[in-house]
Amino acid sequence: MAVKKYKPVTPGMRDRTGYSFEEITKSTPERSLLVIKKRSGGRNAHGRVTVRHRGGGARRYIRIVDFKRDKIGIPAKVAAVEYDPNRTARLALLHYADGEKRYIIAPVDVKVGDTLMSGPNAEIRSGNALPISAIPVGSMIHNIEIKPGKGGQLVRTAGGSAQLLAKEGDFAQIRMPSGEVRLIHQVCYATLGQVGNLDHGNVKLGKAGRKRHLGVRPGVRGTAMSPRDHPHGGGEGRQPIGLSSPKSPWGKPTLGKKTRLNKKTDQYIVRRRSKTNR
Repeated sequence: MAVKKYKPVTPGMRDRTGYSFEEITKSTPERSLLVIKKRSGGRNAHGRVTVRHRGGGARRYIRIVDFKRDKIGIPAKVAAVEYDPNRTARLALLHYADGEKRYIIAPVDVKVGDTLMSGPNAEIRSGNALPISAIPVGSMIHNIEIKPGKGGQLVRTAGGSAQLLAKEGDFAQIRMPSGEVRLIHQVCYATLGQVGNLDHGNVKLGKAGRKRHLGVRPGVRGTAMSPRDHPHGGGEGRQPIGLSSPKSPWGKPTLGKKTRLNKKTDQYIVRRRSKTNR
């Protein structure tokens, strides 16, 4: 996939880049796999904003994606590669031999007409899903399960891939895109290959309105607020933060403060992620 530049006929188009969509083979989604997306604008059931900077944006449908890959031993033909407005990766539409249709995250090397399969006896090729115990050491994988049968939860974004480093006992060591090395049970499934749409990180939005189309509302610096709205606010003119550490709007430490509290899974982390990849 390539990134295209626009002719700078307006100031907003000067630095704007976009997708060429050369890998897309079908412009309309599969209707049987669509669900209406309900938008909350970041508000809870009481109407209060619980997630800031959300609202507006283009209307879109949710594509039902098969993260479990639980049709064991049934071959599927790649019918199309489609755009999904809800994620950075592309989707591949699979037509299974029994007539069922499903979406999966499209890997780099998968093209229309390829035959994919999931299961312990599947071929070692990009797009096939296998238990980690059946995947060769050193392979690049994505869509990795954390709990057996729950479906892939790790490494699903555009261009993402993890590497299977070693197998020992019931667990395997997998290096994540962040550099973190985790232990994952070998019964869990993963998909071979790297997620497609590699140039996603090179796209420049070019104007604020394009960010609004994505459903993101403006964020305001705490130093530009009043003291009643933010701990960083107040003062005549520009002032430094003036606190022992930067704070969130609710007085909690932020900007580098570690917030991990899940001690149950600490035993599965072999090596923390590297600082350069944070």
